[in-house]
Amino acid sequence: MTSAAAPEGSFQVTVQPSGRSFAVNPDEAILSAAIRQGIGMPYGCKDGACGSCKCKKLEGTVVHGPHQSKALSEQEEAEGFILTCCGLPQTDLVLESRQVTDESAFPIRKMPSRVLSLEKKSHDVMVVRLQLPANDAMRYHAGQYVEFILRDGARRSYSMANAPHTLVNTDTPTPAAPAVELHIRHMPGGKFTDHVFGAMKEKEILRVEGPYGSFYLREDSDKPMVLLASGTGFAPIKAVIEHMKHKGITRPATLYWGGRRPSDLYLDDWVRAQVADMPNLKYVPVISNALPEDNWTGRTGFVHKAVLEDFADLSGHQVYACGAPIVVDSARVDYSALGKLPANEFYADAFTTEADKHKD
Repeated sequence: MTSAAAPEGSFQVTVQPSGRSFAVNPDEAILSAAIRQGIGMPYGCKDGACGSCKCKKLEGTVVHGPHQSKALSEQEEAEGFILTCCGLPQTDLVLESRQVTDESAFPIRKMPSRVLSLEKKSHDVMVVRLQLPANDAMRYHAGQYVEFILRDGARRSYSMANAPHTLVNTDTPTPAAPAVELHIRHMPGGKFTDHVFGAMKEKEILRVEGPYGSFYLREDSDKPMVLLASGTGFAPIKAVIEHMKHKGITRPATLYWGGRRPSDLYLDDWVRAQVADMPNLKYVPVISNALPEDNWTGRTGFVHKAVLEDFADLSGHQVYACGAPIVVDSARVDYSALGKLPANEFYADAFTTEADKHKD
């Protein structure tokens, strides 16, 4: 399937193996053009920090804007890999990339939202429920995220922790307006999270835009799954689990959720309730820095390594990984090298903070 030739002055990008094509304006990043035209290419941070949008350039010339070497090394660039989030075409291009199918790309919308509730789940995790416009509710895949647009134009990204079918409670005589659930970790000194944990009140109006992201369950596979989460990386995994339960998906899935202390597993009871109700779901909590007073008797160490302790061979699995960049990046490397996981079966959403975006 192809599109018409690119308008004069723009460049045409063709993505293989799908054959989809789209136009990129001069000085426009490839990913921005793809999102604008409903072409769902893989991505995460959109800031050259995570590497989720990396793909192979088969033909053409690209120059890159600022990005981190851990997202794209000089060696990878020499081998023809590019970052679509900061890659600017200089010619027509042919790329090789896994991507969302055309039918799966939902339109991105800006909308007002109202804070319905704030519930502190641990000393540094707040569950925020946002009411969205009742008419023309946002459509999204379980695992995607929204961006808050702050007053100064800055943006902050948070995954939706509830599956799309839960947006409206149809069990009541008067269904409630659509609402999304977000899990927000307090970053002391953070412009947005200081507000969430300080001055934010119910009924406050915020602007959001979404859905974004290419992290979601691939339902065309029957492979067993490893769901890997660190900290609030559990949020999109929760949405995926809700979606699996709703759709009756019975593929074997094992959730590994890691935290420093047991309190970091802030919805542990919720997970255990799902495991009791979903025979296909297993749960392995992993704690890295338990103190004596925690009386922790479960698994310890780094959560991504616990997976390799249980699965020496991941070649027949899919992995869905969310959370701190160090966890996601380590898992990507180790599961491929040690666990024999095919690169195209590792799906990730690295939770890059504003500080992460400016590191190298």
